[in-house]
Formats: sequence, C-alpha cells, structure tokens
Amino acid sequence: MDEKTMMNDILNNIKQILNKYQNVITETENIQIRQEIQQIRNNNESFQYELLKAAKAKNYYNTANKATQQEIKNVKDEMCQ
Repeated sequence: MDEKTMMNDILNNIKQILNKYQNVITETENIQIRQEIQQIRNNNESFQYELLKAAKAKNYYNTANKATQQEIKNVKDEMCQ
C-alpha cells in the first residue's frame, strides 16, 4: 500500500470515528463522560486537520471548490429557518 492510499484511508477512518464520537456525545447524559468524549473528539479533529494539510501539500487529497458568498448565505438561511 502506498503513502497516498494510507493517508486517504486514515482520513476516511477518522471521519467515521468523529461521527461516532458525535453520536456518543449526544446520547450521553453524564457530564463528565460527555466532556471526556468531547476532548477525545477534539484531539482527533486536530489530528485529522494536520493529516489533511499534509495530504493536501503532497497533492494526495483534493477538497471541494470553495463556496461562493451566495452559497454560504443560502446555507445559513436554510439552517436558520
């Protein structure tokens, strides 16, 4: 397995894990457990972002085109309805 494939696999796995952390957080009533899971999630998000920057620097990962101001406004308007 080459470096590009490994980095993309890790990025995809982290996305799945972050979604699972979010589900656990929303279902957890105990504030101490909730805060601990939030901290773990935050650490994983930081790791994911650093890995993403490294993958982008090596042209291993391409993100979507940047949203226009109008597209951003449309999403905000939809979310606030």
